[in-house]
Amino acid sequence: MSGHALQPSQDKRKACFYLMKPIIVIPSRLASTRLPNKPLAEIDGIPMILHVALRAREARLGPVLVASGDATILDVLAGHDIEGVLTDPALPSGSDRVYAALQEYDPDGDHDVVINLQGDLPLIAPSSLASALRPVREERYDIGTLVAPVETQEEATRESVVKAACAFGAKQSIARALYFSRQTIPWGSGPLWHHVGVYAWRREALARFVSLPPSGLEKRESLEQLRALEAGMTIGCVAIDEAPLGVDTPADLIRVRQTFTS
Repeated sequence: MSGHALQPSQDKRKACFYLMKPIIVIPSRLASTRLPNKPLAEIDGIPMILHVALRAREARLGPVLVASGDATILDVLAGHDIEGVLTDPALPSGSDRVYAALQEYDPDGDHDVVINLQGDLPLIAPSSLASALRPVREERYDIGTLVAPVETQEEATRESVVKAACAFGAKQSIARALYFSRQTIPWGSGPLWHHVGVYAWRREALARFVSLPPSGLEKRESLEQLRALEAGMTIGCVAIDEAPLGVDTPADLIRVRQTFTS
């Protein structure tokens, strides 16, 4: 036989690559305490939520949905070939909004992987969304996500920067996440990783996640992904060069606007 036969594990990963049908869902809401009406904040003349949706579409991974309990947010999508799903405004989290929108848009389960993209990342690189899929596609993780190097001590100690405890081997491009914290972890010399809040979920993993009550560590750290870890789900991390600027405060919005005018 000519060529090299695939090992079973390789064959399984290759089959998974061809069978995946991703969809990108962007949860969004107006009720931000630190920056009211944040999704509608204009950046270079365009509402922020539309910036994010257009970048998601550039990734060419699958359909792009915006999930929101606020019709005003969905109104800005008109004329841009991006669909919106109006969800129950009482849903407790972005993950719940993503799942509710997915169930309405795709009740038959045609899309087996859903990328949860935060609506406050107007500078996310489209290629990063494909990177978040890799742990799910190649290594059968329940969830894929992104990390970027922590560059400064201030970044390492800032509570708003979530750190991921993971370690990449010399020839390893996907690392298993062992924990996430607002504190500086892990201790000792070596790289620190800034978690970027993009998640690629196996659909069945997301369904299980939203059925679970908030976990103890999740409530303590105010980090949803700890619920998944406490429930025994696996999260694989892929490193990108730099964490994209997110918008959480008025100062963040000024910095992002400056990137479009510089």
